[in-house]
Amino acid sequence: MNEPSAPAPTLDDAAVIDLDGLAGVINALVDDGFEVIGPTVRDNAVVLDRIEGVADLPAGWGDEQDGAHYRLRRRADEAVFGFTTPATSWKPFLHPSREVLFRARRDGGGFEVDDTPEPAPRYAFLGVRSCDLAGIGVQDRVLRSGNVPDPGYAARRDGVFIVVAQCGEAGGTCFCASMATGPTSEAGFDLAITELVDGGGHRFVVQTGSERGAGILGRVPIRPADETDRGATRRAWERAEGEQTRRLPAAEVADLLGRNLEHPRWDDVASRCLACTNCTMVCPTCFCGTVEDTTDITGTVAERSRTWDSCFTLDFTHLVGGPVRASVRARYRQWLTHKLSTWFDQFGESGCVGCGRCIAWCPVAIDLTEEVAAIQRSDGAVRS
Repeated sequence: MNEPSAPAPTLDDAAVIDLDGLAGVINALVDDGFEVIGPTVRDNAVVLDRIEGVADLPAGWGDEQDGAHYRLRRRADEAVFGFTTPATSWKPFLHPSREVLFRARRDGGGFEVDDTPEPAPRYAFLGVRSCDLAGIGVQDRVLRSGNVPDPGYAARRDGVFIVVAQCGEAGGTCFCASMATGPTSEAGFDLAITELVDGGGHRFVVQTGSERGAGILGRVPIRPADETDRGATRRAWERAEGEQTRRLPAAEVADLLGRNLEHPRWDDVASRCLACTNCTMVCPTCFCGTVEDTTDITGTVAERSRTWDSCFTLDFTHLVGGPVRASVRARYRQWLTHKLSTWFDQFGESGCVGCGRCIAWCPVAIDLTEEVAAIQRSDGAVRS
């Protein structure tokens, strides 16, 4: 396990580095054998991929996100973390969309089975937003905790070095504040950085969350954060929270949905939903999968793989006689009530971290915060 064990860091002990210092952090991680994954621009979006240095970061790029809307935009400065949430989450690195479980090769009259797992990469995640760190925590409880942890996930997750990028502004689809998952992280990281670009220059206020983090930070030039740095950092955090316009009633939503399973809003949203699975693919916490068996063209090698699946597909609940949830209404209701309600029954927490990706990447702009609000507005009338 790699969770940082140090007490929650405060700004009182924060340090400051410049862009060269950030480059030094990346170089130190590479020198220590980590594969550094961070934000970069590809195909007109900020995505997560392997990076070699600060030149790969999206300097000067921000984004616009709203229902069914994602656009890159040029910023007036050269901030490298000036976007909100990347188009992709960290899920594909820890819980890949396809994972080979075993291979079997024909050997005479039988088969030779190879179920040796591939070596797990040694990842360092750079620029993790607080909502996504919470999403990793949710997947940890689903796939790594409990009596039967997923061995592949556990191998990839153990030892991950995490550098959080605290948010200084909010996107149009963000609602992490109402889910208590952001816009800043207080623990669970090795280092946390807040980027500042103001009259004091371009700099990063760094909080240390583990001994490993302190060791990496100790290999680059730093100076102690002064009150000007700390004040600017606090204002950036407050701005990120204050700019959020979407909300979910996190304390009430589980019971709200549980008593409104026959609400007419489910028919309304079903008339718009394409059941395209986009929301589940971009969600940092959805974990459903299926198993596929394939053979090569010669029939000598077979593979069994686990691939991502979605509760929006018709075959997801297919049993003898047909699918359990044959209608889009039933499948959307299952997704939303599981994410926001019955997830508590399974895992003791919400399955939503407020990143807003499901809103931005829904082709018809279905907004789960509005769907919940619509049910909440008529809750009493429907019950009576």
